[in-house]
Amino acid sequence: MHKRPSKHLRAPRPLTSGAFARLERKADGEWMVQTQPADAATKTYTCPGCNQPVTPGTAHVVTWPREASIGSTSAVDERRHWHTSCWQRRR
Repeated sequence: MHKRPSKHLRAPRPLTSGAFARLERKADGEWMVQTQPADAATKTYTCPGCNQPVTPGTAHVVTWPREASIGSTSAVDERRHWHTSCWQRRR
């Protein structure tokens, strides 16, 4: 029987195909930001801005630092899903 590798050891999955990330500058650095349309939002995430769920079917943004943090192998490993309004309020 063949076991799948741990999801923590696999490479990060790409985000929605055909979507492009843009660079945004915030007080804590440069962030890559990608819009996630409602029809592509199929999982529940916790928004780091308000600690409330980003539910399936909710358009939102996915962000990650432009450069990986110390100790991280990839900046994409640090991506987070935010309510669009929470991200826009963030300074």
